[in-house]
Amino acid sequence: MNSSRNSAQDKKIVIAIDGFSSGGKSTFARMLAARLGYIFIDTGAMYRAVTLYGIEHGAIRNGVPDRERLVGMLGEIAISFRFNPRRQASDIYVNGECVEEKIRGIEVSAAVSSVSSIPEVRRKLVALQQRMGKDKGVVMDGRDIGTVVLPKAQVKIFLTASPEERAKRRFEELTEK
Repeated sequence: MNSSRNSAQDKKIVIAIDGFSSGGKSTFARMLAARLGYIFIDTGAMYRAVTLYGIEHGAIRNGVPDRERLVGMLGEIAISFRFNPRRQASDIYVNGECVEEKIRGIEVSAAVSSVSSIPEVRRKLVALQQRMGKDKGVVMDGRDIGTVVLPKAQVKIFLTASPEERAKRRFEELTEK
């Protein structure tokens, strides 16, 4: 017979949240995951983590990635998420080190777009996101989550916000930094 742990895990689902930039995806996903007791997987943070690793290991200088060098480092980067009860949210770890604060810095923000456009980086992170989704009990947000990353997610949400609200959210985010 199934143990109570297995049946509880069997009842967990995967929730994919997609939408436009600054539309509130991460805020909503973080709150939903905390309420359900699920792991929140911030896919944008994963790209920031790769960017931080590249900066710290000399593969990104002045915001410009050395594509070949960064791609060569991808096998060295282990990304995971752990629930932080103090924050009531998941923190991101790279090779066992919590980098939640470090990935939010201006240097990472300036370079993350160019890193996320590298096809090999995208392939590695999408594959990792798909593996994380197989564990169930996750809320994952980001671009193309419901179509490319988790097309079989049990719940898919596309969050929208007016252009004015998105601009206001982006302004507040940048002002806070």
